[in-house]
Amino acid sequence: QMKKLLIFFVALFSIVGTMPGNAVSQRTATVRAQKTKRSIMELPIIERAILIIKRFETLHTLKNLPYCGYGHRIWPGENLPRHRALTEREADELLRKDFAKLCAMYSHLGKDSVLAAALAYNIGPGAVNRSTFYKKLKRGDRNIFKAYTSHCHYKGKWHKGLYNRRLTEFAALFLP
Repeated sequence: QMKKLLIFFVALFSIVGTMPGNAVSQRTATVRAQKTKRSIMELPIIERAILIIKRFETLHTLKNLPYCGYGHRIWPGENLPRHRALTEREADELLRKDFAKLCAMYSHLGKDSVLAAALAYNIGPGAVNRSTFYKKLKRGDRNIFKAYTSHCHYKGKWHKGLYNRRLTEFAALFLP
């Protein structure tokens, strides 16, 4: 249990450290700029989710096709450039569009819709809909930590990076 908490705090602080307003930028920022948000938890929940996804997905390049932007899968007939990587702005817009669709898909979960959407962005809505995590939420059981953090396997093997992502998502997006 203590190890889980330590991993969670390391993951959370790694995200906070990359945000505008961290200690290095505070020393050089203007007074007005210092009034910006300094903690991920001060951001609206959707912005927290977007920040976490960007942190863990990173901006994909052409070698990542059929994925582009921040992990968006290009489907046949979809009008996205395949000859160049998306710019950060294009990738951000695409991520927000995709994430809004997922949030709408899980809106029936109320305050847990953003957490479900974050998981679906990574593993797909089909896998989420079959998961114990989702089934528990649908029946009103919010004891979901173990079910949520169980989604950290890649090609059948446990993956530490995915586990850190799940811990970060859970800590930042689960509203008690």
